[in-house]
Amino acid sequence: MKAKFLILGLLLILCLGSFLFQKTIKENDLQIGQMLIIGFRGTEINEIKKAIKEVGVGGVVLFDYDVPSKTYGRNILNKEQVKKLISDLKKCSPNLFIGVDAEGGKVNRLQSFFEMPSHQDLAETDNIEEKVSQLTSLLKELGFNMNFAPVLDLNINKENPIIGKLGRSFSENPFKVAALAERFIESQKGIISVVKHFPGHGSAVSDSHLGLADVTNYYREEELIPYKYLQEKGLLRAVMTAHIVNRNIDSKFPSTMSSLFLEDILRKQIGFQGIIISDDIQMKALTNFYTLEDIVVHSINAGCDMLILSNNVSEYDEHLPFKVRDIILNAVKQGKISEQRIEQALERIKEIKGLL
Repeated sequence: MKAKFLILGLLLILCLGSFLFQKTIKENDLQIGQMLIIGFRGTEINEIKKAIKEVGVGGVVLFDYDVPSKTYGRNILNKEQVKKLISDLKKCSPNLFIGVDAEGGKVNRLQSFFEMPSHQDLAETDNIEEKVSQLTSLLKELGFNMNFAPVLDLNINKENPIIGKLGRSFSENPFKVAALAERFIESQKGIISVVKHFPGHGSAVSDSHLGLADVTNYYREEELIPYKYLQEKGLLRAVMTAHIVNRNIDSKFPSTMSSLFLEDILRKQIGFQGIIISDDIQMKALTNFYTLEDIVVHSINAGCDMLILSNNVSEYDEHLPFKVRDIILNAVKQGKISEQRIEQALERIKEIKGLL
């Protein structure tokens, strides 16, 4: 008799646990969208409105150039249009991250109406605070709350096609990079500074947009110094990953998909507790070697709290936000990603959004 009651009790506990698990999953359906920062086509809100509402995306990133069509005017035409677009985005979702790449130089999506010196040029002047303050005022006026800058990469390889050759690094000296990045971030108050590209892209000889960026034979430990410095100063809020491979640290995965980089080095060694944001997961450094599902699942398990989906590669996919949301949801249901990991990411995102 006791055995029967024991079995019934165990069955009841299992059923209750299953019910609570499914209930939490259901509640997480919309919350999971908070982990996505998405790109879209259009100078008005029409196209992206459905994804914002139904997926509950955490952020958007605006571009001036549309890669698939090779034309300008993807999201950004002029100040008035951008301001209206962002206003409509916020009406649709008041707590949305609205980000842009406004580093300066050749990586400035606002270049049609605002000139910003490159990091390399800023390093050679004494007016970094003046220029960044002007940029910050403009970003706030337009409605942006996130800038994917400054760049912490060291200018180790001057021929690096995506960093050195584009003037995106302050210096080869890690202490100079750290000091100038501090001034940049301090002058960008009111805007979330997403520093990049962890653990360092400056020593690479290839472009991770186009394929594998293996720094195994070139990477220097000192590339971590700017991150350590800014963490000690309390200035790190958000860090973007690099899709680089360093087989001396992880012989299997690129840094975006590696807990050895994100958890062991960035979280434990450096002590960073803010949000980790992937670089665009549609870059060929990842997609040439992994399926979309593998990229998403491994990146989140590795420690990425948010994933960037630029939707600005060779082909445009209007269903991409829904696909990635479903990949995450199904991975949780199947036990490939723990609920604890999702809740951890959501809590970090909520905390940063609380600063807006």
